[in-house]
Amino acid sequence: MSVPKFAASRSFHTELKSRINAYFEEAGKSQTGNSGLFVKALILTTAFVLVYLHLVFFTPNAFLGILECILLGGIGAAIGFNVMHDGAHGSFSKSKWLNQFAAFTLNVLGGNSFMWNMKHNLIHHMYTNVDGVDDDLDVQPWMRMSSTQPRRKLHRFQHLYFWFLYALLYIAWIFFMDYQKYFKGKIGAMPIKKMTATDQSVFWGFKVIHLLLFMALPIYTVGFVSWLVGFVIFAAVAGFTLSLVFQLAHTVEHAAFPMPDEITNKLEDEWAIHQIKTTANFATHNKVISWLVGGLNFQVEHHLFPKISHVHYPAISKIIKQMCEEFDITYNEYPKMRYAVASHVSHLRELGRK
Repeated sequence: MSVPKFAASRSFHTELKSRINAYFEEAGKSQTGNSGLFVKALILTTAFVLVYLHLVFFTPNAFLGILECILLGGIGAAIGFNVMHDGAHGSFSKSKWLNQFAAFTLNVLGGNSFMWNMKHNLIHHMYTNVDGVDDDLDVQPWMRMSSTQPRRKLHRFQHLYFWFLYALLYIAWIFFMDYQKYFKGKIGAMPIKKMTATDQSVFWGFKVIHLLLFMALPIYTVGFVSWLVGFVIFAAVAGFTLSLVFQLAHTVEHAAFPMPDEITNKLEDEWAIHQIKTTANFATHNKVISWLVGGLNFQVEHHLFPKISHVHYPAISKIIKQMCEEFDITYNEYPKMRYAVASHVSHLRELGRK
């Protein structure tokens, strides 16, 4: 499908940006990360390196090794949420090179920052939940994420087997999906911009580095079977954690899945209102969850202001909620994470049955 257009009216977004900017001016705060975020990044990256080194060079017994692989997967996902994600959006720091350095953690972990920028920043954040454009909805033929997608017999059970598929995300991402995008030159139906020589070097160079760090070296030090078991556990934990957090933001019962008009190719709402209707928050009062997932439980705030660091989301959420009340716009939020998970399961069950 061709790229849809949003409604022309921008009164809501203009007023919202004005109030958010006024908040930061009055508070005298930068919109990027603060010392707390930098300390968190240091804690997470140091913990990841130490656990990795212990697994690879100081081979623990089987029980401790499994626990450490689980921990490594969780820390890896947390680095993605807290460090890479803010860095890729340019909100980690005022420094451009520090943002790039934070975003490059994805390359070390096996992904590719160029492909992520195209898929996530440019496509998903613009056309959230628009089937045929937002590649995050494309889990076909295995899952049906929107009512506009074809239903298959196996989808009747997708609310039961999605746990297994989500655990495969990390492996599929680093060993298949990045290469698929690279060789096709497309993300779904959307063409990607031409990669420069530097982009090419980063893509292939870090893919090799990842294979050396996460395959060749561990196989050499602990043996193939031990590596395989450990890597699968690590990848499954990271993949499932990443998948679940991102899915709870958009594929739940109360999120909208708008489609453009068949004749005009226009969406019903202006961009900002579209983001609110297609997004949901969860467990925003749980500080532990907020810390671990890098504020991605404040997805409404993130989608409206992706260049503002997640450390500011609790504060600006009050402004956004007030604006939504004034403009009679539903602000989707689940008070507990388990409620969001239940809503996601119900959404999948409903789509699988009709």
